[in-house]
Amino acid sequence: MSMTSIRARLIVVLVVLCGFLAVAGAPSASAATPSDSLWFDGTSLTVQNGRLVDGQGREVVLRGYNVSGETKLAENNGLPFASVADAKKSAIALRALGGGNAVRFLLSWAYAEPVQGQVSTTYLAAVTAQMQAFLDAGIRVFPDFHQDLYSRYLFNSGSWYTGDGAPAWAVALGGYPAESCGICLFWGQNITQNAAVQKGQYDFWHDNYGLQDAFLATAQTTMTYLAQHLTTDEFAGVVGFDPYNEPYAGTYDSGETSRTWEQNRLWPFYQKFRARMDAAGWTAKPALVEPNLFWNANIDAQKQPGGLLDAGTLGSRYVFNTHFYDQKAISGILMWGNASDGQYSADFGTVRDRASAAGTTALVSEFGHPLSGTTAGKAPTVDKAMYQALDSRLPGSSWWTTPASSGPVLSGTQWQWDIYNGRHHELMNGNASKVLTSGDAWNDEDLSAVRTDDSGTVTLRQDARLLDRVYPGATAGTTLAFTYEDRSRDGSTTLTWNPVPSSLPNVAALVGSGQYAVQVWRSSGSTAPTELHLPASFPTASTTVVSDLGTAYAPPAYSSSTPVGVAAEPGGTGSRRLLLGDADSGVLHFALVTNGATAPSATLLTAARSELAAWVAAKF
Repeated sequence: MSMTSIRARLIVVLVVLCGFLAVAGAPSASAATPSDSLWFDGTSLTVQNGRLVDGQGREVVLRGYNVSGETKLAENNGLPFASVADAKKSAIALRALGGGNAVRFLLSWAYAEPVQGQVSTTYLAAVTAQMQAFLDAGIRVFPDFHQDLYSRYLFNSGSWYTGDGAPAWAVALGGYPAESCGICLFWGQNITQNAAVQKGQYDFWHDNYGLQDAFLATAQTTMTYLAQHLTTDEFAGVVGFDPYNEPYAGTYDSGETSRTWEQNRLWPFYQKFRARMDAAGWTAKPALVEPNLFWNANIDAQKQPGGLLDAGTLGSRYVFNTHFYDQKAISGILMWGNASDGQYSADFGTVRDRASAAGTTALVSEFGHPLSGTTAGKAPTVDKAMYQALDSRLPGSSWWTTPASSGPVLSGTQWQWDIYNGRHHELMNGNASKVLTSGDAWNDEDLSAVRTDDSGTVTLRQDARLLDRVYPGATAGTTLAFTYEDRSRDGSTTLTWNPVPSSLPNVAALVGSGQYAVQVWRSSGSTAPTELHLPASFPTASTTVVSDLGTAYAPPAYSSSTPVGVAAEPGGTGSRRLLLGDADSGVLHFALVTNGATAPSATLLTAARSELAAWVAAKF
């Protein structure tokens, strides 16, 4: 969607003006419910029966981005943005261009507690104000105390690498050796090869020098501050908290394994963090807990047993939260060529199975691929395959024949959404002679889906068809199958991995060469409608819906008496959603939405509906 439309331009101008007039870092005294909200919007999310659900009992899927790697840098003092105005600008673009309804919002322990035992309310106030920009745009938020390589303060001014996370005082307590990774081709090798990083991680997990206790105290103070300084409506938009990014032991004790470390070190830490959430007023919100970083590595030499296997039933108090990167593809050696249909079906299927066995829902809070460097050419197919695997555990080649095996739709936040990409001014490890400006300005990474152009407009760096997707944001029941053929492009080649089969000729004729999504769900009796995000590539005037609830070309505006309708998404960003109303329970429903048809005849719509109804009856 182009931000050059008149409405979008007015929104951006107003937001920037309001941002400049606001007091920097000060949360607003009050905030209204996001504009364009309907009666069923804005409720808190909880985990019930292994699903994320809203206050209307609808099954919720979160899609969005990490905001952002900027938090790792010193240039904006551990904040995702230089100002509230920038945060608002980013939030509007994320909704309008990226189609997101959620963000993983990065925080820095180093800046939250710069002096041992003293939490910076200045930092927390700035965090709160920037977070409000997303909440007020109708975007749900889950904070994450982020770390990589334990701390930037392990690295000297001449180091090849840097880190983020622990404060300088925490590093000083450890008296760690001079950092050195030896012969390392990728920054991540520091995790297991750099003695200083290993020792720092080890000390944290053993609570040496009281490090873990200090972190937990800061986390509780942070959560208490947010609960007290966000309005009731805003706090309802906070999903939960991600306690610790990509945990790893550092080194294992004698006789200890990755699995026993999870059981005896990591899980007790999460239980302590959960107690801190309760004490801070977050009792109703889940902890979004990550297993051992290497539990699902796709390189056998890196993979370690894990996945919180010995934590028992996680239930409603926790979400199984993991990351996935194709390290084979990133290596440039272990995977030749591009990703293809179903490339990550098994990997993401493992995530689904692990969450199900733990009695909770799953979240993939990081995924993506570098957008520059020697393997950047793989990004269009790698990212398409990852989104495909979030949507369904099936490859496109078998989705139409065995849709009942599609599995739950996964929530996910892509790494990352950094409006400063390519425009940084980061003094690496404080070295004024090593000013980083390109990419993400952190260890040669470049994964941001966006940048800001010379006119100050946020623009996409990846195909809009890939990023701005149809997905079932809220389902009045249980999704049994979902697929989205985005027709995204790899250069000039359109990638079609899930064509409509010839056995459904009228559906195929209706879709043509357009994008399409299909959802099948069983209703639950909720009076709120099922909703699917409509990308900018699905303008209402050229969107076709075929459902057992009704058919429509250019669907009308939503009303309680309209079974198929379109409405704005909350937040006033111009983004839209398709709303499908039913008032029954236990009934099988289906919907196809496509932008491929031009004024289809009533005969074609009826024939396509009949084909889909017969297909659903046969397959479910």
